[in-house]
Amino acid sequence: MIRPRPLLPVILSLVLAAGAALGQTAGFGNAQDIKQPVEVTADALTVDQKTGRATFSGNVLIGQGAMRLSADSVTVTYAQGDQRRISALHAEGNVTLASGEDAAEAQAADYDVETGTIVLTGDVLLTQGGNLLAGDKVTVNLESGTANASGRVRSVLQPEN
Repeated sequence: MIRPRPLLPVILSLVLAAGAALGQTAGFGNAQDIKQPVEVTADALTVDQKTGRATFSGNVLIGQGAMRLSADSVTVTYAQGDQRRISALHAEGNVTLASGEDAAEAQAADYDVETGTIVLTGDVLLTQGGNLLAGDKVTVNLESGTANASGRVRSVLQPEN
């Protein structure tokens, strides 16, 4: 019998993979993926050292191992005084995060590394095999391992086979 996995671990694994893809190594993602090189492709890159932000725009694809994050634009905010450490990530426009058969889609994603919180907004769809969770907004707290979906939530869980 195949049992569907709960969606919270799927959400957490996708979020953790996203953190790993951005070079965060403190416990994020699969250890194998963390050791993989991070590749970012985009049509353009703008760096503003005064604000500590770098914005990749146009067909952005971030990959590391089996994880892929794509969006129209991704802005990385570096920690104040330490441009080797990321403090926040904002992906906007057609955001898709995929790892194997697990995927998340939204119009925007905000990841606050310092608080360990990710907020997916705008037509959020999380899928794993035949299981899905949809809503207007999904908030995941990595520290507590909790998630909250709101805005006309819909869930489809496949029965055991």
